[in-house]
Amino acid sequence: MTDGRLSGPVLVLLDHAADGTLRPAVLELLTVARTLGETHGVWLGDGTPDAATAGTFGVRTVHRAVLDRADPRSTPVAAEAVAALVGELSAAALLLVSSFENKEIAARLGVATGAGVVVDASEVAVVDGRVVAAKTVLAGTWNTRCAVRTPLAVVALKAGSVQAAPAPDAAPATVVDHDVAVSPVASRQAVVEHVERPRSGRPSLTEAQVVVAGGRGTEGDFSVVEELADTLGAAVGATRVATDEGWIGHDAQIGQTGVTVSPRLYIGAGVSGAVHHRGGKRSAGTIVALNSDPDTPIFEIADLGIVGDLFTVLPQATAELRTRKG
Repeated sequence: MTDGRLSGPVLVLLDHAADGTLRPAVLELLTVARTLGETHGVWLGDGTPDAATAGTFGVRTVHRAVLDRADPRSTPVAAEAVAALVGELSAAALLLVSSFENKEIAARLGVATGAGVVVDASEVAVVDGRVVAAKTVLAGTWNTRCAVRTPLAVVALKAGSVQAAPAPDAAPATVVDHDVAVSPVASRQAVVEHVERPRSGRPSLTEAQVVVAGGRGTEGDFSVVEELADTLGAAVGATRVATDEGWIGHDAQIGQTGVTVSPRLYIGAGVSGAVHHRGGKRSAGTIVALNSDPDTPIFEIADLGIVGDLFTVLPQATAELRTRKG
């Protein structure tokens, strides 16, 4: 390692949709990876790697793992494939989007390679020759910095942590195939069925730059929350109470037992701010809270607090935004 930069390659797991499109959070990873060292991409699965987009964001080479009848959607298979490439390329760091599947892959890599692993990170940099990752812990009440002391650092970065930006010296990346043998142990797990979630007009909750969430105060009526979200191009989230009551699907739940989000703007309507919910969005850039109870806990962490009826305030905000947008 050298101060500020890593001497070995920085690998980025290139999560992609079924059509090969790189997910927005991956572009954020590539933006961060360029600041750490020479950036390489890791491609798992069939299809042609999107070398043009990867190159635009600073990737020199995309390394495609060619697996013999093994399914990379299985996390044991994916972990072994990535571990093989990490060893072959003598990588100094691996960055992944901090998703449920990728956190399992990161854990398996830590066991297989002895790497230092940090998940749900919000920042990563090289300080005094070491990879240092920042993250919040204990339901978002503490900000920590974790220095990785092993030769390989594996960091899962939360979506929305940085603003994606193309590389100034962009050029199409070169694709290199690697034959990877997967152990019989990893192959024992089989993916029986894989169904792509239907896409809506809204961004993914974990990748959205703006999130509008509703809680108990909606009393089951999320229409005003959804209208504001659609006007802002935002994702819709919810508290555990709202999902448990069946007012909205459980995939919208934000919190320690749901999805962790880190948008640039979070708007909570009728949300009390229970500790398990606050822990799921504490790292948001700006928090706007709207509640009829002036003593509700969410106002303690809000950058802007509005005391009022959400069924009055949200339609007014939506109308004003639509007017300003023309």
